[in-house]
Amino acid sequence: MSAVKRNRPKRAKSSDSTYTVMDFVRDYPDDSTCLDYLWRRLYSEDGKTAPCPKCERLRRFHRVKSRPSYSCDTCGHHVHPTAGTIFHKSSTSLHLWFHAVFLMAQTRCGISAKQLERELGVTYKTAWRMFHQIRSMLSPDSDSGLGGTVEMDDTYIGGRRTGQPGRPGRGDPRKAAVFGMAERGADGRSGRIVAKHVPDARAASLMPHVSERVLPASTVYTDEMHSYKRLEGMGYQHDRVRHSEKIYVMGDVHVNNGRGILGACSKADWPASTTVSRQSTCSPISMSTASGTTTGTPRAGCFR
Repeated sequence: MSAVKRNRPKRAKSSDSTYTVMDFVRDYPDDSTCLDYLWRRLYSEDGKTAPCPKCERLRRFHRVKSRPSYSCDTCGHHVHPTAGTIFHKSSTSLHLWFHAVFLMAQTRCGISAKQLERELGVTYKTAWRMFHQIRSMLSPDSDSGLGGTVEMDDTYIGGRRTGQPGRPGRGDPRKAAVFGMAERGADGRSGRIVAKHVPDARAASLMPHVSERVLPASTVYTDEMHSYKRLEGMGYQHDRVRHSEKIYVMGDVHVNNGRGILGACSKADWPASTTVSRQSTCSPISMSTASGTTTGTPRAGCFR
């Protein structure tokens, strides 16, 4: 018999997976464990003592059996670990919330609210709210601009336009334009990424986002679209990859990370509906990724 333990299989060296579904089931088996994680993460490192707002000093706390809170042993003041979080006043169990975060973290090409509905066994209304609440936590930790080498690309998300080839016109009700920027990390993959819904792919719509998000004197790589011609005049070092000649990589010049971001964004939003709302398209899709992935979804490290 193989010496490999059946319950702890070896991961391939090429895999970037660090947290599996078995790890999640082991670490978060029920609501109580999830609440204890929030208590320790937000209030009490040792799980027993925490600052009491009423006593104004460090006190011992115990878990209240009748409600999801902890009570001060001295004055009886209740502390609710879910207060001020996306779980606050939600009738959905914490276990389902944590499972939803795990699914969004592990799905490399994104996941729709409809898929969450199927996976969690909740109504679509509940799944949609959970989906958008979790996404609301994906905004960058810092407002600092993108720098170094930045890749840019755009795409249109939505249903197919029957009998209408080419790019959608401005105001097309079935398509929403999205503009993506990816800061290239030291390993050549994307670091911080930003994606914005824009009215169209014209320079007047794209350049204000470039000025706001990309630091001056950065190196910018794009395709040959006419809208990007203004970049050199704005003080950026600009180089293009010639997609029209079927050239997609020229040394270090490519926009593969940027295209990967928009592809993942499209897969995350489009499957739920054939028509994409301009108000809900990838909202919000400005995010940071420390792991180097281009999906823009949170990684499973948020459970540790």
